[in-house]
Amino acid sequence: MRNSFLKIFFLAVIFIAGSFSANASHIFGGDIVYRCLGKSNYEFTFTLYQDCLSGEQEAIRQDNPSYYSIFDAVNYTRISSGSTGEFISSQIVPTGFSNECITNMPNTCMRKTVFRFQVQLPGNNPRGFLFVYQRCCRNQTINNIYSPGVTGATFTSLIPPFSDSLCSNNSAVFKNDPPQIICTNNPFSFDFSATDIDGDSLSYELCQAYIGASTQNPIPGSPLGNGPIAAPPYTPVGYIPPYDETYPIPSNPAFYVNPVTGLLTGTPTAAGRYVFTVCAKEWRNGQVINTLSRDLQFVITNCSKAVVANMPSYNKDPEVYIARCDSIFNVQFENTSTGGFRYFWDFGDPNTLADTSNDVNPNYTYPDTGTYRVKLVVNRGSTCPDSIVKLVKIYPKFSTDFDIVGKLCKGEPLQFIDRSEATFPTINQWDWNFGDGTTSTEQNPIHIYTNNYENYKIILRSGSSKGCEDTAIKNIFIPRFIPFAGNDTVVIKGHTFNMNGSGGVQYQWTPTDYLTNPTDPKSSITIMQPGYYAYNLNVINENQCEGNDSVRILVADRAYFIVPSAFSPNGDGKNDVIRPLSAGYPNLTFFRIYNRWGQQVFQSFSGDAGGWDGTYNGKMCDPGVYFWHARAFNLNGEEEDLKGDITLIR
Repeated sequence: MRNSFLKIFFLAVIFIAGSFSANASHIFGGDIVYRCLGKSNYEFTFTLYQDCLSGEQEAIRQDNPSYYSIFDAVNYTRISSGSTGEFISSQIVPTGFSNECITNMPNTCMRKTVFRFQVQLPGNNPRGFLFVYQRCCRNQTINNIYSPGVTGATFTSLIPPFSDSLCSNNSAVFKNDPPQIICTNNPFSFDFSATDIDGDSLSYELCQAYIGASTQNPIPGSPLGNGPIAAPPYTPVGYIPPYDETYPIPSNPAFYVNPVTGLLTGTPTAAGRYVFTVCAKEWRNGQVINTLSRDLQFVITNCSKAVVANMPSYNKDPEVYIARCDSIFNVQFENTSTGGFRYFWDFGDPNTLADTSNDVNPNYTYPDTGTYRVKLVVNRGSTCPDSIVKLVKIYPKFSTDFDIVGKLCKGEPLQFIDRSEATFPTINQWDWNFGDGTTSTEQNPIHIYTNNYENYKIILRSGSSKGCEDTAIKNIFIPRFIPFAGNDTVVIKGHTFNMNGSGGVQYQWTPTDYLTNPTDPKSSITIMQPGYYAYNLNVINENQCEGNDSVRILVADRAYFIVPSAFSPNGDGKNDVIRPLSAGYPNLTFFRIYNRWGQQVFQSFSGDAGGWDGTYNGKMCDPGVYFWHARAFNLNGEEEDLKGDITLIR
């Protein structure tokens, strides 16, 4: 009985250990390529990169052999499944650096395991096939995705449709193994270019990584798995903001892969492990027929290269040192390398062998327009040399200019017209700054300024597909323009008075009723019937800015001078101040208020003044009766004395 218990116990331990090993974090990355052997026979090469430093060794052993599935590329039905067979090679990839070249040499180990096997696919499938491999898990210390320790990976490759007698494609193949040692705050470059024996065009980009397998089914399709490989479509990994597939690593300048050359450049700014995927797209007849992707894990460490070859980039393309577009073919080179004691420059001029220099910061005059590949080698021939390659683009003249069409008026649309010129087209970049906090990337934008009486600096920076850039600056002034029809007023019927418009050089009153001259802003007007009358004044200034304002006229039946008998200045917004209301008294000499002891507590000289708020010398006055006295001129030009009392209520 005891022996049976021990046997069950040890089997359970072995099962648990095996499950743990199968799930262990060790996947570094991989890619899948294929070539056609004739008819429907294909040879696949699956390369798996494994973490042999911190990855579980048993999990690495369980990757041999690996297991795959092939699906219909459109409806995702499973066509076949199988094993890769034993690997054809499995070896540790050299770091490429010695301790003399890297300070704080980090511990690192990357194993490259290669499987090569043949598969016969069904012919005459108009939809093509998708080769899929899945494995769990990624390294649990990855910094840019959620739950990395339980997140697997999916690797795919697309086989376009073909007939029984003719293969349609051979996949592209990356030239170089991925890098192992990347030091923080050191400029980094790596050649991710690929070759294609079919001659298809290739383009490169940073792209999405995908989830695959799970801790419950770490090796799908295998005897150790818990189910088959899942059918497409597949779910992208979940990036932790601010990271995504186009910005996977903290870096400045950010990591960038040249879409034409496949050269990756950037300077990482923080140590850690980061999922990083590069795709090479195969183009044929304007269509993408396959995408070769390499899903990787970049390890950034706090090491430093003893020698770093570097030169800046005076262009938006970090692979370009400078683009000269001014008919001046002389270029001054700036050397920002570190750890150097010897320098060798090759300026990439194919017309001569004398296009080299050993100066620290040389200059070179190119014979003609073109794109030149400049190489700087630091400490050439020493134990730890380093080199960098950048492009110099020489083009004839490129200039930026623009026109502004429209009225320089608040609220009026202005048309900005690009007048940039390039000997080598195409101009494809416009960055407008309108000087009021707004911008545009259109070639010929329309903009409206909402403020007036202000100077604005307009900046246009345009660029061409060749990398040429130039800037043009112009200043404009939006003059002050305030159409004014006058203040609302009260008049007596039959009394002639003058309108009070202003703000421009051309005017038009509407309606024209009772006006002597509807185009005169100060036109006289006589209204014979009491009531409310509204007039609009259209105003045009010297810049042809156009605007409107309105005025309301209350026509009273007879003259009056009224002061309310009571008010309550309690701050509720109702009856908080007291002032005279009048019609037929165009000029107020004064309006005064006295308390019961005859002390003056308020005085104004205009009926439009703010009125009395019930305070004196900043203090609230007591409730009670107060007396007012006013003197004003009537319509006959006679000055009248007017008196009364008011009650202040608290």
